[in-house]
Amino acid sequence: MKLGMMLSYAGGFKTAAAEVVQLEQAGLDVVWVPEAYSFDAVSQLGYLAGVTERVHIGSAILPLYSRTPALLAMTAAGLDFVSDGRFILGLGASGPQVIEGFHGVPYDRPLARTREIVDICRRVWRREVLVNDGIYQLPLPPYQGTGLGKALKLINHPVRPRIPVYLASLGDRNVELTAEVADGWLPMLYVPERAAEVWGGALAAGAAKRAPDLGPMETVAGGMVGFVDDPAAATGILDLARPMVALYVGGMGAKGRNFYNALACRYGFEAEAAAVQQLYLAGDKEGAARAVPAPLLEGSNLVGPEGYVRDRIAAFAEAGVTTLNVIPVGADKVELVGRLRAIVDGL
Repeated sequence: MKLGMMLSYAGGFKTAAAEVVQLEQAGLDVVWVPEAYSFDAVSQLGYLAGVTERVHIGSAILPLYSRTPALLAMTAAGLDFVSDGRFILGLGASGPQVIEGFHGVPYDRPLARTREIVDICRRVWRREVLVNDGIYQLPLPPYQGTGLGKALKLINHPVRPRIPVYLASLGDRNVELTAEVADGWLPMLYVPERAAEVWGGALAAGAAKRAPDLGPMETVAGGMVGFVDDPAAATGILDLARPMVALYVGGMGAKGRNFYNALACRYGFEAEAAAVQQLYLAGDKEGAARAVPAPLLEGSNLVGPEGYVRDRIAAFAEAGVTTLNVIPVGADKVELVGRLRAIVDGL
């Protein structure tokens, strides 16, 4: 099992990047940079590539709608070049609030777009002459433009002709597509004991259509990690996740169009998910945070005595997680990652 960590998009990037250099030495394998309606992830990924040597750098995620497929492929090839083959292209559909509200692009056909974009990226990296007849018309037909478009191929030779593509997905159809075409899967609010029940059918259906040359799919999941012996202290740490979970379950989308709320319902927290959403959309963010069910926090995080944390890591591994994505809680993240590295290597 590899160890990964997400960088915050709230600010303080240079400080975080300096910390990544130390975490790399402590045993961190992957660092992920998110992109919402924040600073773009690509500039930060390029910076990280320049200050690190071993750790893989991944986007988690670049939205499908805000860049053309060819630009996504070019960007991934460029980041793979400056990192000497350490880049992972994490993609996702995001949601209508961000895509239509911030980018002004219709949020339509996310599944078909995902499939086409993954295929186009891989053809660009193979330096094929780019022709596509689907959602993305390449070259653009004369009746849609000047008629001067030309089928082209990437000028440069990529470091790798197959850059790993990881997809962020939660719903059955998206997860099935991920298991069919992606190199890796980036789920959120992952409870390992419930993963087979919630996603097993979709994963199996996608795997049945998976091309053999893709190899096994990687799974990246995890949560907050804290080593504490006092139950009250553990509860206090888990409470730190409440505002974030409330944001996603309550505020990341409208009623009936919130993927995270739907996931909480699938875990069996229908009443709690409805309460969180109602409170959050009414502006009571603190009330929404208090309404987040404790079992969801306990199941999706790893907080407690070292033996308990070890058992939680084993549960994630048994569920198929190949990269444990952690949010270290404590003053010394480097020391915590070092402890985790020892535990993971001992499994």
